[in-house]
Amino acid sequence: MSHSPNDLIMLFNDLFRESHRTILVRGGSEPEYLPADGPDGLAKVVFAHGYFTSALHEISHWCIAGHRRRQLPDYGYWYCPDGRTPAQQQAFEQAEIKPQAQEWLFSVAAGIRFHLSVDNLSGQGAADADGFLRNVIRQAETYLAEGLPERGQQFFETLQAFYGTGRAFASAWQDDVNRLRPFHVMSDRTRTCNAV
Repeated sequence: MSHSPNDLIMLFNDLFRESHRTILVRGGSEPEYLPADGPDGLAKVVFAHGYFTSALHEISHWCIAGHRRRQLPDYGYWYCPDGRTPAQQQAFEQAEIKPQAQEWLFSVAAGIRFHLSVDNLSGQGAADADGFLRNVIRQAETYLAEGLPERGQQFFETLQAFYGTGRAFASAWQDDVNRLRPFHVMSDRTRTCNAV
């Protein structure tokens, strides 16, 4: 199965360009969110290096952000780069539970492998790698039981339809959870690992 970021751009833009005045675009070395520059402008979800997995991660953040946050560059959050102190890393992991849970569901719906990211390559790694994984799994399973945030649910269902994963989703999800149970973490913010 082919996984082109162009497909994600098409799917996202078809869903949200008119309804939310937001588009998905390829970017350079850093992902970012740019709110619309006026009433007729478009907000931009920018993913890094044209990577499929970076696009899924940035879409996940956008699907979670509320209306007020979507009016602010990068949703009003200050990104602390890797090399974080243990306290900063713990705060990062707490803030990433919902986005990475949703990204994981998007990944399985698209038929690709998900890579949990603690994003702290030049620091001391995860504050609590096992706890982070458990929390992300718990949140993803809550989403599956109760539904994702509205925009996330729309995109999730669109991915399942486009990639034909709807019927096999439950078993694919369980297989991917089992694959990560011996904890596997990826420490790259841009999700450069695109293995299928």
